Order: sequence, then structure tokens, then C-alpha cells
Amino acid sequence: MTTKPLVGKVALVAGATRGCGRGIAVSLGEAGATVYCTGRTTRNQRSPINRTETIDDTAEMVTAAGGQGIAIQVDHNDPAQVEALIQRINTEQSGQLDIVVNDIWGGQHALVWEQKFWQGDIHTNLNLVHNSIDTHLITSFYAAPLMVARGQGLIIEVTDGDTLNYRGHSIYDLIKTSVMRIAVGMHEDLKDHGVTALAVTPGFLRSEEMLDYFGVSEENWRDAIAKDPHYSESETPYYLGRAIVALASDSNIAQKAGKTWASWTLMEEYGFFDVDGRQPNWGAYYAKVLEQG
Repeated sequence: MTTKPLVGKVALVAGATRGCGRGIAVSLGEAGATVYCTGRTTRNQRSPINRTETIDDTAEMVTAAGGQGIAIQVDHNDPAQVEALIQRINTEQSGQLDIVVNDIWGGQHALVWEQKFWQGDIHTNLNLVHNSIDTHLITSFYAAPLMVARGQGLIIEVTDGDTLNYRGHSIYDLIKTSVMRIAVGMHEDLKDHGVTALAVTPGFLRSEEMLDYFGVSEENWRDAIAKDPHYSESETPYYLGRAIVALASDSNIAQKAGKTWASWTLMEEYGFFDVDGRQPNWGAYYAKVLEQG
């Protein structure tokens, strides 16, 4: 990035351990922002799904990219921990919090896509809902007053898909469409206070977990196309991160409030590139596949 449009801005990325959260946090740092990177997994506390990524690593990547990364271990399902986090940001940044990104999900390992809603374990399904919806509500509840007090700010919900079409699993569908509706509701409550709320979605994500699933790395990800031809149009988590940087840098951002925006749609408007120099357009690709199918 030749310019740093977010120098002096303060961001919170809730769920910054891996995937989109990490890509978003690092991209905000690349743009010059101070980024609080939160999550449960640290170098001292192993991931409950046995992944190696940590918020400490993410914060260091933010700093290396040109921003200031600050890792804080937070369970966003615990209101007391989130309240303490926001109080710390308030103290350290003199009340400034410009960007909040709610990206907590982490439920991919618990989904059994073939199961109907009455099958499987009800406690697993309820935990998915708590971890992926409650956390967003709790974080925004405590963060929004800082923004309202200053009459400015941006709250972003990260979902999957920019329509209300069914997403293949009832609990997953409930979560991802609920996140979209959270953005709608927050917009209605915040629109008279100078704060913008909206949702964003990536396309076919080339996350750490997906790379592992296909048995490839970022260096040879194209080898996975032989297993899944659709992977040819995949994107890294940094693509959505750069979309969010573009949104946060747009002086007319309020015009996008309450809606869900896709990485490919924002790419067409703002012209950013993925870290590999590509401009994948999952929406156009998917539409073409449907036409051919």
C-alpha cells in the first residue's frame, strides 16, 4: 500500500486469530491503523480446535505491515471481559474507537453439513449460535457508546453471502443471515448519531483452514483446483481486509449503511487487489456457473 489512509485511526477486530479476522486486522495495519486484535487463543492458551494461529501472531503481523497491533485475550461471550476491553481502549486511546469489526465465528469444525436441524447435538447448535451471534451483540453493545459520544465511527459485521438465499445448513444459515440483520438494526439505531453500521462478506475464502483442507499452502494453492475447480476464483482473507480499508477511507460511507457488501462488489467500486495481484469476482463466477449448470 503506497498510502496509509487510516493513520491515526483506532480499530478493534473481534475474532482476529485467523481467517478473515486476521486478514482484516493486518490490512487495517497496512493502512496505518492501531488495531486491537482480540480472541481466545494466545501463545499461552491453545486453540480449542487445535489450530496454531494466535492473536499474538496477528498483532505482530499488524505491526510489521505498518500499523500498531495490540493483542488482548478476550472471550467475547463474557460481557464482563468485553466491558473491560472497551474500558481499556477508552483509557489508552482517550475515548477514540473508529472501527469495530465483528468477525467471531469459529464454528466450521462443529458443523455437519448433512445433518438436519433436529439431528446432531442441540448443545453444539446452541453453542454455535451463542459464539457467532451473542458475541457480536455483546461487543457492539459496549463499543457503540464510545462512537456515539464522538459522533462518528464504523461497525462492520462479517457474514457469508450477500443475499438471504439458503446456505445449506439451517444453523449456519440462521447465524449468517442474523449477522446481516444485526447490521440492519444497528444502522437504524445509529443513523442519527453519525455512526455507520453495515455487513460484508468474502467470496470463496482461501483461509488457513481451507488451505489445510485441500492440503496446499498459499504458495501452491492452485494445485487445489484439481480437487475443486471453483477454487480458481478463491480469495485470501486480505482481500476482504482491503475492502474494509476502502470502506473506512470513504467519506461517503454512510450511503452504504445497513446493507451487506461483497468483496467483489466493493472491488468493482474501489479497484483494490488481493495480495497476489488478482481481483477475484466470486459473484460473477458463481452466476456464470449457475447459467452453465
